[in-house]
Amino acid sequence: MTKPGKALLATSLALTSLLTSCTLDGGSATKETAMSDNSPTNREYLSVSANAGAEPTVGKPIGAAPATLITKDIIVGTGAEVTPTSTLTVQYILISWKTGEVIQSSWASQPAVFALSGVIQGWQQGMPGMKVGGRRLLVIPPELAYGANGAGPIGPNETLAFVVDVVAVS
Repeated sequence: MTKPGKALLATSLALTSLLTSCTLDGGSATKETAMSDNSPTNREYLSVSANAGAEPTVGKPIGAAPATLITKDIIVGTGAEVTPTSTLTVQYILISWKTGEVIQSSWASQPAVFALSGVIQGWQQGMPGMKVGGRRLLVIPPELAYGANGAGPIGPNETLAFVVDVVAVS
């Protein structure tokens, strides 16, 4: 296998392992869209750049971690739509809410490819409806991620923030 092939395989395996290592029961999600008012339900959670196709710059999380799943479209895509049964090709950045540090990023190598049905509940609930070409912020509470056990570099009861660009849907 070539070096680029190994890097893609390693990235895909790492993301799949990270996103599938939790089998916690879901709960309900709330979806949030960007709006111009400053009501609590439309607050900014962290700043994310909106340069399509370029690695996003992401600020530090703002305020207390939300208790429910937050989805916020940064760029609205125009391509194929993500469904619960989709296989996704994505670029993503994973940020620890607690530290504000990047835990993992696919932008350093190749996009990750995985079945949406096989990953954590926060992704399964927060990705459907997104379209290719879009960028979405997912803020995922622990019970929809890795819960009290954590996983790898993710600590116990950690809220996670993902910035996800959908490259392809099949």
